[in-house]
Amino acid sequence: MTSNGHSVPLPTAGFRPAADPTPVSLREAMAQFATGITVVTAPGEHCHGMTANAFSSVSLEPPLVLCCISRTARMHAAIVSSRTFAVSMLGADQEHLARYFADRSRPNGLAQFDTVDWVPGRRTGAPLLSGSLAWLECELTESYEGGDHSIFLGRVLDSRRIPDQKALVFYGGAFHRVA
Repeated sequence: MTSNGHSVPLPTAGFRPAADPTPVSLREAMAQFATGITVVTAPGEHCHGMTANAFSSVSLEPPLVLCCISRTARMHAAIVSSRTFAVSMLGADQEHLARYFADRSRPNGLAQFDTVDWVPGRRTGAPLLSGSLAWLECELTESYEGGDHSIFLGRVLDSRRIPDQKALVFYGGAFHRVA
């Protein structure tokens, strides 16, 4: 509806109605939503890193964020085990890191960070990727079931950023750089 109470017709060009969305149709629709790219990391015995774009700010008071992780992903066990996680928000020149941490053939554990420039988070010890736009360190406060994923709610323990950088985003099935 518009501000004067009149309804606005929805565009129909290219619209394909379906009784129920399929995984393919849902993926196609979600590809139209531009998202930032992060690498979520967890410290400890199950140390791991994973590219993720299912990440969001939740609250400033208290400082909360969420990330959604498949229950079959190695990252799921790493977060549950350590009860902490970190988020590195990737810059425009870090597409190689997004691709690396999305590649399931990389080494397991701390060895996957051997070829990556990183520092341990001062609050959690989780790897923080050097050169990122910003970093958050979080303690896991809640976990919710969300279909085939868990929604991890984290209280932000520390946050830092590097100003005046370009961002890396994902839209339409491809990486893009944004000033």
